[in-house]
Amino acid sequence: MYYIFAVFICCASVLQSHAQEMLPQGTWRVELDIQNQKLPFLLETRTEKGRQVAYIRNGEEKLLLNEFSQSKDSISATLHIFDAVLRGKLENGKVWRGYWQKLDTKKPYLVPFVATLGESARFVGEFATPTANFSGKWDVTFKSSDGQTYPSVGIFQQKGAKITGTFLTTTGDYRYLEGVVSGNTFMMSAFDGNHAFSFKATQSDKGLAGEFWAGKGGYETFTAVRNESASLPDANSLTYLKEGFERLEFSFPNTENKTISLQDERYKGKVVIIQLFGSWCPNCMDETAFLAPYYAKNKNRDIEIIGLAYERSPNFEQAKTRLEKLKKRYQVEYELLVAGISDKVEASKTLPALNAVLAFPTTIFIDKKGKVRRIHTGFTGAGTGAYYEKFKDEFRDFVNQLLEEE
Repeated sequence: MYYIFAVFICCASVLQSHAQEMLPQGTWRVELDIQNQKLPFLLETRTEKGRQVAYIRNGEEKLLLNEFSQSKDSISATLHIFDAVLRGKLENGKVWRGYWQKLDTKKPYLVPFVATLGESARFVGEFATPTANFSGKWDVTFKSSDGQTYPSVGIFQQKGAKITGTFLTTTGDYRYLEGVVSGNTFMMSAFDGNHAFSFKATQSDKGLAGEFWAGKGGYETFTAVRNESASLPDANSLTYLKEGFERLEFSFPNTENKTISLQDERYKGKVVIIQLFGSWCPNCMDETAFLAPYYAKNKNRDIEIIGLAYERSPNFEQAKTRLEKLKKRYQVEYELLVAGISDKVEASKTLPALNAVLAFPTTIFIDKKGKVRRIHTGFTGAGTGAYYEKFKDEFRDFVNQLLEEE
């Protein structure tokens, strides 16, 4: 489901040397110029402990940026844990103009942006008084340019002309969306450093008809009808073991290039949770933000977690660099292994007992006897509200159940 966008940072020697002088403090309204669409988001810059930092804002979310560099008249901001940057020139201290650059793509990935200091509205322009209410749950069908369709559930909260929410799919969610309602139309966007999403939909007595732009080339349409009972297929039923299998076997190197196996003594007689993920994947980032503190709190309860990373680059050193950054940012104490590349077909070959790797992330629960007991496809992150709380409760309850078994 992902449309990926990546990063870069240069001139490490000047990193943070005079950070407070790079971008003036305040709220910047940033517009990405994508597919003839102006995709907006907000960026807050400030000085903390003598260092310049910034926060990408999407609804309730704030993503910390704490790596800045300057080369001549060009200022670069590394985008969170991702291999991507915003890099541009500062004009008159109030306009920052340049490119969003992804560094882990085979072809050059540059998207123009312009950021203006002192503008705090995400969407600007003349908007009509709202005549439609989008709050509630919607049964959604997305359709790609090649005619393929997939189901989704839309959950929105509208207060006056402001709207927030997200779309859930079988492989993950579109995280924190925020926007505005004008008449019977909403516009919402999200930018997390590696993904740029823009949605527009109009409501009629037939439901919603909308468009979805993702990055430089992703485009889909969607329709939706209001349905408070809307749901997706059971996330625990989509990925499963092939007939004749009841266990997983794998051996992959960790970031120290030491081979780790599920059959190692460390994991025997314990409940083991396997996380299939990638450092490039925002839904995986959300899951790591949950798993890392959970493990820190519960690691003395015969629980282990192993992260199997499927990275953009097949080069071990490059993959290691990305994983070490994620590990430091989220204080991950469990093993992260370099398992392969971020291609679902290739990833499936590394775990032949599975019917397929359908999504990053995917979470596999293994009992004390080494048997696979549950496989959860995708992740419903904090941006999904009640769905996230339900996931956390079900996760904890099921792990506790496995721990109680002999």
